[in-house]
Amino acid sequence: MTISRSSKMSFGLAALAACALPFATPASAEPKKEFNVCWTIYAGWMPWGYASDTGIIKKWADKYGIKINVTQVGDYVECINQFTAGKFDAATSTTMDALAIPSVGGVDTTVLIAGDYSNGNDGLILKGKTKLEDIKGQKVNLLELSVSHYFLARALGTVGLTEKDITIVNTTDADWVSAYKTGDVSAIVAWNPMLADIDAEKDANLVITSTSFPGEIVDALITNTALIKENPDFAKALTGAWFEVVALTVEQSDKGKAAREAMGKASGTDLAGFDAQLATTKLFTTPKEAVEFIVDPKDKERFDYVRKFSFEKGLFGQGAKSVDDIGIEFADGSILGAKDNIKLRFTAEFKKMAAEGKL
Repeated sequence: MTISRSSKMSFGLAALAACALPFATPASAEPKKEFNVCWTIYAGWMPWGYASDTGIIKKWADKYGIKINVTQVGDYVECINQFTAGKFDAATSTTMDALAIPSVGGVDTTVLIAGDYSNGNDGLILKGKTKLEDIKGQKVNLLELSVSHYFLARALGTVGLTEKDITIVNTTDADWVSAYKTGDVSAIVAWNPMLADIDAEKDANLVITSTSFPGEIVDALITNTALIKENPDFAKALTGAWFEVVALTVEQSDKGKAAREAMGKASGTDLAGFDAQLATTKLFTTPKEAVEFIVDPKDKERFDYVRKFSFEKGLFGQGAKSVDDIGIEFADGSILGAKDNIKLRFTAEFKKMAAEGKL
């Protein structure tokens, strides 16, 4: 088993199915004392498992007199679906999926921690061709309605092409490596570690990666907006635990190495494999860095691409009439879409507290 985004990005129909789930009910007026968080395996989310296994979550929860249960869920979409249904108070999710699943499903959702973005983890490989323009007229294997699909759309735009200029072949990530080795595949979009495996083939040419679109494929921890308004200590504890583990993860010491080795082992790889994953993941290592990213005016511009793609691919649901049907509020208070139907929010509040040493 290797670190994978396999089910992590396979939302597609599951995003639409999420609309049928019962909405997460708002937190009661009585402050909660016990909370549940779900996460799935991916390089940028391994700190959650480590924080739970080593007692760091418990330490921060104890500080605020609460209890936080952290559960690893085998299927990424199922984790988000259960969050949408109110069975978990927080969940790991890409920001795209936060919009396409709980927000579209009617749950007012807050991106509590934007922890990292893909910085080379996703890429497009051409077999025997060296220029992105050479993709015109080719069949392209990828997982439809995934971040790979989004990445392809963005990549095509850089050379004046659209999806009309190629043919998409829906291919599950589990089959990418073997599919590439067949004569039927000449172009493929993949993420690590499969991307690296394919790129190692002698006829493979990696013509563009997610480094061309920094800050667009973002991995986060999401929570119910009403819940953290009524239970801010939950958000404080999670934020404090997260940055403690992330600081350790990037520490170049025996202790840091041991932490990364443990995370690698927990995800089915080794230290070298985990370090390779982190090398193409832009991890926000300090609260200050995380705040700077989330309050950047470009955040709205970056996410505008994401919401437009989601709407155009039908991820807003059959009843959606416009990309503006769903409101998205950014950390600076600006809004994209319907101001009277805000369902996705980005916040810097608790990260600022961490940066100022106030947690």
